[in-house]
Amino acid sequence: MRAIFKTLFFISLVALTGAGWDAYRFFSQPMAVAQTDTVQVDPGSSFRAISQNLVNQGIFPAPRHAYYFIAYARARGVAQKVHSGEYAVKQGMTPTALLHAMVTGRTRQYRLTIVEGWNFAELRAAIEKHDALKQTLREKDDAQIMVAIGYPDEMPEGRFMPDTYQFPRGTTDVDFLRRAYDAMTEILAQEWAGRAKELPINTPYEALILASIVEKETAVAAERKRIAGVFSRRLNIGMPLQTDPTVIYGVPNFDGNLRRSDLTRDTPYNTYTRRGLPPTPIALPGRAAINASVHPADGKALYFVSKGDGSHVFSATLAEHNQAVRKYQLKR
Repeated sequence: MRAIFKTLFFISLVALTGAGWDAYRFFSQPMAVAQTDTVQVDPGSSFRAISQNLVNQGIFPAPRHAYYFIAYARARGVAQKVHSGEYAVKQGMTPTALLHAMVTGRTRQYRLTIVEGWNFAELRAAIEKHDALKQTLREKDDAQIMVAIGYPDEMPEGRFMPDTYQFPRGTTDVDFLRRAYDAMTEILAQEWAGRAKELPINTPYEALILASIVEKETAVAAERKRIAGVFSRRLNIGMPLQTDPTVIYGVPNFDGNLRRSDLTRDTPYNTYTRRGLPPTPIALPGRAAINASVHPADGKALYFVSKGDGSHVFSATLAEHNQAVRKYQLKR
């Protein structure tokens, strides 16, 4: 009997030692994923269900690994502290690293870049195409969208800050837009507070309108303040801004071809037929364009014309401007 007891004890010890070594290898070695995989933790999921799902997805190669995972989480006292969300399982990641991500809520992040110079319609299209964003606004018009994000009395154009935003799957389009709106509000307030003196604009919103025009007129960083300077001088002397991007914004279903009839057709956005700023921004300006609108460059230039390479020639008189037009535009 004594010999049998010793044999059974030895067999149990060997089994426990083997299991311990197996568990040690499981936690210390990277999980066998060929490429980044994802695991979804639904709200209210038990840790057992989460662990079993990892087995079902093949992230844990054997059912026993789920039990190791459960036992480890319970021993650490974190089995009830896992956050819901989508988690990335990357090459080289260990089970302990995955558990830490779940406990700290480090969910997988997606990106959407709002491009400087986009208009609000283009922003809406980009949001609607992003499959990680929860769509709630597709059937709403612009006014209803502004109500949904909490700003019912404002026009949406120009109100959202161009930048790259990160967010977890399931973020609503409302939350995304509100975040971009808040970013624009903060940056516009900062730039307006540090504005130059004696500007021809009187409010932050007017600065936003001017910035949107500057944004659309040039992609050359060094020219932004010079172009803002041209428009500021025109506003000071009551000269029409005569800028094509505003006209284009006011043409319904613009086909890419700006016609002479478009320049003569009066709309609220035709700065050839109307003096002063248009009623709203025409695009989403970046911070550099906003800064240029409140810090326009000094000078005498009242005109500029594209050289065809993205840059412009600036002129102080109409005669100089016409000469530049003949050189850079009419010959083409």
